[in-house]
Amino acid sequence: MSQPELRAIYLKRTHRGPMDAVPRASMRAQAGLEGNVEQRSRRQITLVEEERWEHFMRTLGGQHPASARRANLVVRGIDLSAGHDGRLLRIGAYRIRILGETKPCERMEALLPGLEQAMYPRWGGGAFGVAVDDGDIRVGDPVAWDGPDAGDGIPADTMR
Repeated sequence: MSQPELRAIYLKRTHRGPMDAVPRASMRAQAGLEGNVEQRSRRQITLVEEERWEHFMRTLGGQHPASARRANLVVRGIDLSAGHDGRLLRIGAYRIRILGETKPCERMEALLPGLEQAMYPRWGGGAFGVAVDDGDIRVGDPVAWDGPDAGDGIPADTMR
C-alpha cells in the first residue's frame, strides 16, 4: 500500500452552501480552516476516507464524487475509526484532534437511496475534530496517526 495522503480539501463558505475545492488551506489552532464556515466549534474540520466513499458508490451504484459527502478533507490509506479515542491525526506537519464520528444524515439518503444507512457502520460517515496547530496543509500531504496525547492542550475526553 502506498503512503496515506490528503487527497482533496474543500471549504464551505456558508451552512448548506457549496463545497469549494482548494489545493491548500490554512489551519488555525482552535479555529479550524480559514475561509470555512465551521470555525470555533467541535466540528471545525470534517474528514472522510476516499476508499470508503468509493466502496459505497460501487455497492449502491452511485456516481457521486467524494465532495458530495461535504467533508473538508478527503484522505486515503488511513482508517479514521482509529481516532475513536481522541487521537491526533497529522496532515503534513500539522495536527487535528479527532473528537468523534461524523454521522451520516438525510442529505446522504437524498443523494443516493440506501447511502445513509450504509454509512453508519464503522465510522463510514467519517470523522470530525479541531485544529491543534497553525499551518498550511496541501493536497498530497502525508497523513498519519500521532501518539494519543502530545501535549496539545486539547483533552481527548472533549469528545464526550
